[in-house]
Amino acid sequence: MDTQQELAPRSIQRGDYRPPAYAIDSVELDFQLDAAATVVTARLVLHRAAEGPLRLDGDGLTLVEAHWDGVAIPPERLSFGTDGALTILAAPDAGLLETVVRIAPEKNTELSGLYTSGGNFYTQCEAEGFRRITFFPDRPDVMTRFTVTLTADKARVPVLLSNGNPDGAGDLPDGRHWARWVDPHPKPSYLFALVAGDLVAVSDRFTTAGGRDVALNIWVRRGDEDRCAHAMDSLIRSMKWDEEVFGLEYDLNVFNIAAVSDFNMGAMENKGLNVFNTKYVLADAETATDGDYDGIEGVIAHEYFHNWSGNRVTCRDWFQLSLKEGFTVLRDQLFSQDMRGEAVKRIEDVRLLRSVQFPEDSGPLAHPIRPDSFREIGNFYTSTVYNKGAEVIRMMRTMAGPEAFRKGTDLY
Repeated sequence: MDTQQELAPRSIQRGDYRPPAYAIDSVELDFQLDAAATVVTARLVLHRAAEGPLRLDGDGLTLVEAHWDGVAIPPERLSFGTDGALTILAAPDAGLLETVVRIAPEKNTELSGLYTSGGNFYTQCEAEGFRRITFFPDRPDVMTRFTVTLTADKARVPVLLSNGNPDGAGDLPDGRHWARWVDPHPKPSYLFALVAGDLVAVSDRFTTAGGRDVALNIWVRRGDEDRCAHAMDSLIRSMKWDEEVFGLEYDLNVFNIAAVSDFNMGAMENKGLNVFNTKYVLADAETATDGDYDGIEGVIAHEYFHNWSGNRVTCRDWFQLSLKEGFTVLRDQLFSQDMRGEAVKRIEDVRLLRSVQFPEDSGPLAHPIRPDSFREIGNFYTSTVYNKGAEVIRMMRTMAGPEAFRKGTDLY
């Protein structure tokens, strides 16, 4: 036996794609937040969409209960895979599946899924972190509407945020409080977000071209409020630019950004609740360079632009990652060109290509923007997928012309 081969991750092949066996009509999530033992209740309304078993991804979850249409599922119908996935044997073609799991956010040192940082709760679900929160078909082609209820100790965790629009909040007699969030737009699980803790907001408002009044909030630790002005200005300019150039309006009543220093990606475009590393939010004239200001402007724009190129119109599977990332990189490049000058920005982008992407393309890690296989999706977030992907779509725009390209993106 080849031990190394046995331990190696299984290769995922693009040609092996199969549509999900079940579609999720809606999901309700209930979080009883506790750093040592958070209890997550998930209620999935689902129906059969194709042949195959009902398989739910999971990783490091402790299953407490499982019910189908209110009736406990016998243990012999619950099959656990070596990867932590749960298969419901002989599952009906439609119904309500309710699971209760227990997780330990304070022990989550991978910072994937639900974790704690400085006493606050945060999530990171792209690409496969949601399976560390609850059992779910954790793949981008399963899109559903989320309703999320968060409950926590009010003194220690006064702010409770999730995707979508706020839909109620209140106090409980035991010193805890709750908040409910409803996202009316279907989204895949990788765009789920939760932020809860002792944070303060820097707020503003934006009125869309269609007349929607949107509350804008940047949530930071106390003491950082005076370092958010450039990030807020960048957000407002991004929203206005996307309306003027691509005809895309924001589609919720609130847009939240949360800044956290312990974040394993630069920023994440979760629907209505972006989570950023503080590097791309906080800046002041005494300590920040011109490059810092430009970086904040570009990343704020990139994540906001994902609201349409990535969130509302997402990818079928992770082999199509460049379809959302390459396209959105192009959009943030065009935005920065309009903000700072086309020639300066274009030179900057080409320098990045030559210094980072060209060596990647000429080395042992060379790969196309849509590979045929991968073993670890986390290794797929490359300069080739992002920057070369943007150049491919820019080439289409150059060949078609800006007006025809705009017609194409409207249709897309």
